[in-house]
This record gives sequence, structure tokens and C-alpha cells, in this order.
Amino acid sequence: MNADMPPGELGNLLRYWRDVRGVSQLDLSLEAGISQRQISFIESGRSVPGRDTLLILAQTLDVPLRERNALLLAAGYAPMYSEAPWNAQEMHSVVRALERVVRQHEPFPAIVMDRHWNVLMTNDAAPRFFRHFVDMAAREGPRNMLHLMFDPQGMRPFVADWDSVARSLLQRVHRESVGHVVDDTTQHLLDELLAYPDVPRDWKTHQVTSSAPTMPVIPLNFVSEGTVLRYFSMVTTVGAPQNVAAQELRMECMFPADDETETRHLQLLAANSMR
Repeated sequence: MNADMPPGELGNLLRYWRDVRGVSQLDLSLEAGISQRQISFIESGRSVPGRDTLLILAQTLDVPLRERNALLLAAGYAPMYSEAPWNAQEMHSVVRALERVVRQHEPFPAIVMDRHWNVLMTNDAAPRFFRHFVDMAAREGPRNMLHLMFDPQGMRPFVADWDSVARSLLQRVHRESVGHVVDDTTQHLLDELLAYPDVPRDWKTHQVTSSAPTMPVIPLNFVSEGTVLRYFSMVTTVGAPQNVAAQELRMECMFPADDETETRHLQLLAANSMR
């Protein structure tokens, strides 16, 4: 076992992920093709599995890559998945692909974020759009999209139907967290968002519905000079990632929800470019 790991750490981690997924030892055994007795021995600290066996269990439980490294370390093995940052040389091809996509999404905003909603990359349209509402130069980096939306000094005064949008965004943090697990940093982010004034406290149980019955998605509406601009977003992640940073990246592209918004959006960007 890794000398830096407390005794029984591997068993605790495996049990944690089994509990998170709501899977019994028997269910995990049947799904992974590994005996329930062996799983019991691992969780009790009576045995250490081989590397391949441990990876099968992690795959079956859909453990995120970063946490798979933690499982490997707890068993005394070297990490398997690179934790190099998103802009490391090994991520060059992925970063280039993201740059192409955000560039092609002009003239509508496209943003690449990490697992905690910190902005890593944008196209030209994104800052031009947000500058119409907020002095972005006055906001300290790294810029976080959720803080921008919740901050009364940020986009919040311009968001139509604020309560509904706040609930929807908070629910998204849970739904889109890597591996559907809220880590400590994400929980800290949630606490910071909930500390803003007048954030609805029933966000976990409230059913968020679209104000437009014909829309198959929940729109995000902004008020600009008395006009409501209606957008929706598409979120893209990297397929079959083998790098922690690749798994944790996501790109959000905003689209106009109607023709009126598209026309007004183009006018807004054209006016900003003349300033």
C-alpha cells in the first residue's frame, strides 16, 4: 500500500463511490464480473486488488478520472490519467479544436470553462455581448460565469425572471458536475452563490419550467434597453477523454431562441464595435 495513504483508505473510497452510485456489493459484483467476496475484502481492507481489477471497478462505478487516480494511489499504484493543466502541450489538439469551434460560433457567445465554471477561453462575441451590460474590465480574474450571473453588480440586474434562472443554474451545477458528484470546490462555489442576497432557497426541490410552452429548453432571458433577448445554450464535452483536464472541460454556446433576438443581438454587437 502507498505509505502516504491512511490504512483502509482504498476500502473507504470504494465504498464511498458505491454509495454515491447507490449500488450494493452484489450489484457491483454482477456488473463488474468480480466476486462479491473480493469486493467485500477490498472494502474491509483485507486485500488489495490488482491494478486491472481496480480499474474495472472504477469503470463500472463511472468514477471520474481524477478520482480514479486517487483510487490507484490508495492501492499503491501510480496514477494512470494525466492531470496536466488544460493548456499543457499534451492538450494542444483539444485546445485547437475548441478554438475552432468557438470561432465558428461567431457572432454568438461561446465560452470554454473548467469544472468550476471558471472561464478559460471565449470567442470575440462573448465579451462584446457581456460588455453591453457590465464593465468586464472592472471585474477581477479569473472570471467565473456563475459569479457573473449571481452578482448584483454583474449580470443579475439584466436577467429576466431572476428567481427561475437562479434555480435553474444551481440545479445545473449539480447535474453537470463531473461524475455527477459535487466536490469540495464546487460545494464552496455553491455556498458563495447562496450567500448573494435574495437567492431562492428552494432551488433543490423547485421544478423549473420554461416560461414559453413551445420551447423544448429553458431560455435565458436578458433585458436590454427595455427589450427582452431570449437565448438558450448547448453544452459540449470532450468525448472519450483520457486526461483529467479534457474530461473536466466544457464549452457552452449561446443561441438566439427567436428571430427577434437574433436581429437585436446583431444590432447590439454592431453598436458595440463602433464604440
